[in-house]
Amino acid sequence: MTSEDRVVLFDMDGVLLEGHANDTTGYEAGLTRTLEEYDLTVTDAERAGLAGYEYDRAFVEACEAVGVDPVAFYDTRERHSERWFAERVEAGVRTRYADVATLSGLAERHQLGLVSNNYDGVVRTVVDHHDLPPFAFVRGRDPGVEGFHRRKPDPHYLKAAVAALGADHGLYVGDRETDLLAAERAGLDGVLLRREHNADIDPAVDPAAELDSLADLETLLGG
Repeated sequence: MTSEDRVVLFDMDGVLLEGHANDTTGYEAGLTRTLEEYDLTVTDAERAGLAGYEYDRAFVEACEAVGVDPVAFYDTRERHSERWFAERVEAGVRTRYADVATLSGLAERHQLGLVSNNYDGVVRTVVDHHDLPPFAFVRGRDPGVEGFHRRKPDPHYLKAAVAALGADHGLYVGDRETDLLAAERAGLDGVLLRREHNADIDPAVDPAAELDSLADLETLLGG
């Protein structure tokens, strides 16, 4: 792994940023804002059906039961959730891992990219509010039904990164099995970064390499 033109792509949550990607509080807040925008009053049971993160049959039926278009309602709820999570980043709730500092030198020799299942607005807010290396490509998923279906392990956004950077090979550093699978489907080498939260996982997809720290990338890439 010594090619100078190899792109090096990263997942965000659990790789660059500490903590879980998002939590139910943000989705609940997004739902509350959506109900206000729709001027819609629902029962507790109806709210529970509308609160599910997944765009699935249960959510569609819950929307139909209260007389709203499922796709439009989901898109609006996602947009409000995206804003809530971005506000959380702006407030300093999310912190980066210390070893992210080691990537600055890597950026001098390789094109770096950031590709996440988190909302695109949240990812860009993270880039704006944290001292991250200069990424040549930054992409989170679009809010809404289409973006939901393009989440990893779908390789859509990884393929977009590879195409935008003019590369045909590279690495994707992630912390989950879905990251490794998406990398494989995009023609990339999936690298598993071990953190405290995933120290014991045994992914069904074999990684091209495993790292204990982002600092180990220099050695992996022959730098």
